[in-house]
Amino acid sequence: MLAAGLLLLATGCGIRATGVVEVGGAAEVQVSGGGPQDTVLYFVHAGGLMPVVRQVEPLGGDPSGTVRTEEKVLAMLLAGPDAREREAGLRTELPSGSGVVSLDLVEDGVLVRLGRPVTGLSGLARRQLVCTAAEALVSGGGEPVTVVGTDTSFGPDTCEL
Repeated sequence: MLAAGLLLLATGCGIRATGVVEVGGAAEVQVSGGGPQDTVLYFVHAGGLMPVVRQVEPLGGDPSGTVRTEEKVLAMLLAGPDAREREAGLRTELPSGSGVVSLDLVEDGVLVRLGRPVTGLSGLARRQLVCTAAEALVSGGGEPVTVVGTDTSFGPDTCEL
């Protein structure tokens, strides 16, 4: 009986060990707004990024639209989540306030110019900028993004969720 018990312990439960099994890359999520005035912003939730669809409103009550829509999108991102989004647990790693100088589609991707330093931004803050900027200019957000601040630049990076 003792020998049978030792044999059972030695063989385990019959499941053989295997090596690591590759199953592919990370899941991809496509998010798009519901209308021509909708955009996607990326905020932080549970240690990662979550896309949020918002309507692009005139910046600072400017109904004339003198500020380009793309800059409005980044200004909305830098303003952070609204009250409803905060209640849902969304937050931002970006410093509050404006600071967007320009957002342009250039030959090798998207170029964001900020009127603030970018050296101290966390990895999540950088990803918020990259994903939102890419989505603001190119549907699907697959373009590489370079961010230039008053102190340095980073990128080109692509949006990886």
